[in-house]
Amino acid sequence: MRLFLVDDHPVVRAGLVALLGGEADMEVVGEAADGAEALRGIAAASPDVVLMDLQLGEGIDGVEVTRRVRELPAPPQVLVLTTYESDADIMRAVDAGAIGYLLKACPPEELFQGIRAAARGESVLSAKVATRMMRRMREPGPALSAREVELLELLASGASNREIARRLYITEATVKTHLVHIYDKLGVETRTAAVTAAVERRLIRLP
Repeated sequence: MRLFLVDDHPVVRAGLVALLGGEADMEVVGEAADGAEALRGIAAASPDVVLMDLQLGEGIDGVEVTRRVRELPAPPQVLVLTTYESDADIMRAVDAGAIGYLLKACPPEELFQGIRAAARGESVLSAKVATRMMRRMREPGPALSAREVELLELLASGASNREIARRLYITEATVKTHLVHIYDKLGVETRTAAVTAAVERRLIRLP
């Protein structure tokens, strides 16, 4: 099977090329360090499976590359291979069309099996990622703490980080930390999206 590697770290790509080169049924037909290069290379190489990192430095990230690749006339399967394992990262990648999600810490044999399964059109998830997704499906809603809900309510009122810090008697750095956790739990990336998601899930009410 023909493989294409997308990762912004040259050492990682070189290691994968060496690792995959030992498998008789696998051939690396191209590699890219950023999103734009990946889109050009994938269209030209016509691989069967793309190994995709999520963070690619400046420009288009791995999720957007995945979405565009899956829109090609005869798209390859996209198997995410990354160090990022937040709920938001996982759901964004799956929503974009990735057939699987593996972590770079996985054993080589798990990677080989995952690539072969992806090539057959089968879903692939590392055990850790599968556990997170199952937990997310079982839970009726995100497990936000009382303080996180309080902070969301202040966000909904239009308060800035400085105002939230003053109202809750915490530092602005702590506010930012809470926001990171809230975004992760709600699967969003912006303040507006967080408020919208919280309202839709009846976690808070608009003032």
